[in-house]
Amino acid sequence: MLDLIPAVLASFRVFFRSRLDTSLEILALRQQVAVLKRKHRRPCLNRLDRFFWTTLRSLWPGWSDVLIIVKPDTVIRWHRAGFRLYWRWRSRSCGGRPNVSEEIRTLIRTMATENSHWGAPKIHGELRKLGFEVSERTVARYLRLTRPHRGDPAKRWLSFLANHREAIVAFDFFTLPTLTFQFLYCFFVIEHSRRKILYFNITRHPTSDWVVQQLREAFPEAGHYRYVIFDHDSKIDADVITFLQATGLQAKRTSVQAPWQNGIAERWVGSCRREILDHVIALNESHLRRLIRDYLAYYHYDRTHDALGKDTPNQRSRGK
Repeated sequence: MLDLIPAVLASFRVFFRSRLDTSLEILALRQQVAVLKRKHRRPCLNRLDRFFWTTLRSLWPGWSDVLIIVKPDTVIRWHRAGFRLYWRWRSRSCGGRPNVSEEIRTLIRTMATENSHWGAPKIHGELRKLGFEVSERTVARYLRLTRPHRGDPAKRWLSFLANHREAIVAFDFFTLPTLTFQFLYCFFVIEHSRRKILYFNITRHPTSDWVVQQLREAFPEAGHYRYVIFDHDSKIDADVITFLQATGLQAKRTSVQAPWQNGIAERWVGSCRREILDHVIALNESHLRRLIRDYLAYYHYDRTHDALGKDTPNQRSRGK
C-alpha cells in the first residue's frame, strides 16, 4: 500500500506536464523495455543504445529521472568519451601540429640529461638562442617523456648533504613528559660530519628569544660551519634566522612534514629515546639534565656508528 501511493502521485504529474516531456518520457521507457526484452542475463546496451541516451541527455533535462537500467554517471561517461573521439577525428582531419624534427628532440633530450635542474622555460630559452623556433609547451611535452619526474628531490637533497656535511650543523627540539605530567623541551645542536652534539639544554617555556640565546652560546662564531638545518617550528622565527645570518650561517629550512631532510637530528632523537629515555621516567628538569649528560658522555666516547666506520664521534683510539 505504501508503494502504491507514490505511484499514484507520480501518475497525476502527467496532467501538469507538456506533451513533449510526456512523449520523451514514454520514448525513454519504451527503449529500456526493448533492452530488457533482449535475451541476455543482464541489460546489455549496444552502440545505438548509447547514442540514444547521449542524444536524449542533450535534448531533455529530465532524462535521469526515468533512467533505470544504468546509472546517470554512466551516460555522462559515454558522452565524454564520444566528445573525445569527435575532437580526435577533427584533429586528424585538420592535420594537427607540425612534427618536431629529430634534431630538436635530440637537443631537448641532451639538455635535460646534462642539466637535471633545468625546466621547460630554461631549455626553451636555450633553443631560441640556437635559432630553433619551437613553443615552450612542446618542449614541456618532450621533457615529460625524457625526464618523467625531473629528478628525484630526495637524491638532490642527499647530494647536498653529502657534499657539504663537513660544514653542516642542525638543531631541533623534542619533548619529554616528567613524572608529574609536565612537558620539558629539549634543544640540541648536532654536527653532521662526526655526529657530535655541540650543545644541549632543557627548558619548560621555549621562546624565540630563548632559542637565540642558546644559539649564541652554541655558536660564538660560525667557524668552519656554513649551513644550519632546521624545521618549521613556530619558535624558530625571523629573529632566529637574523641571528644565524649575522653569525655567518646560511639557514636551510626543511620542507613541511619532511623529517627525513633533517635526518641526522631525527636519528639522534630516536637513538636517545630508544637507549635511555624510553626506560627511565624523568622526575624533573635537573634529573633529565643529568640523564642526558651521562648519555652524551657515552654517545661521544663509547657508542659506535656505522656511518663513521664503527667509530665514535670523538674518534676513540683503536687500543681502547
